[in-house]
Amino acid sequence: MALPAPQLKNNFSDFDPGNVSVDNGNIFALPFTADDASLVIIPVPWEVTVSYGTGTALGPEALRKASLQVDLYDEEMGDVWKYGLYMQPHPLSIYETSLRLREKAKAVIDGLMRGKSHTHFAAEYAEIEQQFDRLYDRLEADVLRYLQSGKIVGIAGGDHSVTLGSLRAYARHFQSFGILHIDAHADLRKGYEGFLYSHASIMHNALAIPQIERIVQVGVRDFCRDEADVISGSAGRVKLYADTALKNALYRGITWESLCNEIIESLPELVYISFDIDGLDPALCPHTGTPVPGGLSFSEANFLLKQITESGRKIIGFDLVEVAGAEDAWDSIVGARMLYALCCASIVSCT
Repeated sequence: MALPAPQLKNNFSDFDPGNVSVDNGNIFALPFTADDASLVIIPVPWEVTVSYGTGTALGPEALRKASLQVDLYDEEMGDVWKYGLYMQPHPLSIYETSLRLREKAKAVIDGLMRGKSHTHFAAEYAEIEQQFDRLYDRLEADVLRYLQSGKIVGIAGGDHSVTLGSLRAYARHFQSFGILHIDAHADLRKGYEGFLYSHASIMHNALAIPQIERIVQVGVRDFCRDEADVISGSAGRVKLYADTALKNALYRGITWESLCNEIIESLPELVYISFDIDGLDPALCPHTGTPVPGGLSFSEANFLLKQITESGRKIIGFDLVEVAGAEDAWDSIVGARMLYALCCASIVSCT
């Protein structure tokens, strides 16, 4: 099914984006509702299976607060905000469930590190998987409803596991699409630490969705032998542009524009972007849960997004995950600006 072209709105005559932002509860303090926005962001404060640092469950609200500091004029794309952006209210029930299950998952992980077997935690695994299924059902229904009403949908995580609910909705709405996966990790592990829906397994689970034509991974620099085997055995369905290979090409004098064009040529016409903030240089996201040296600069990531818009491909949706939620943190400021870049690129590509 085609995605209708976003339309400019005219219900913001009293809104001045150059003035002091008034916290009205919406992303970027914009004067839009879910009904009149072209793009809706769904916050998912969830971090049940994180395996190192925590805090990404606080990410969606931290992104919203930091967004009040973002100037909305883009020197290349213009006033894209006029198409209307809206962020759903913070879902307290999801956050509370995440807090409760996180304690159970942490006990499982700690037990495994002490040598206990997975079978020892069968009850905990069953409960956590059941709650994941409920979360995914909720997200799938929400995302699909917005898609059916002609909206572009973005997910603000939370850890990377939350993406699966959105992908299931997109698979119900579109016959075929590809994923641009920007991340420090390949996320192709099968049931990492025994959790079927681990943040480290999101792309493994995505491969089970037949409507996903191809996954193009950019910036990956931390993955295991099993994940490498999945990539090499995927018959091209997973295409890896590892961070080492990209940096080596740059050091040999190949331009970032040329590399971006090669990446984009690997993508189908319809593109969903799954953006883990740790795909960036960790200097830009020092408090993210699993930082890895290397990665993209903010400008490199932004240039890649804008090249996609110029290629004729359509960015039909996205997620931004793993942003640490410490209030007023650098991570949130960077994340809010990356979120706006994703919003702008999505809308421009579909107009």
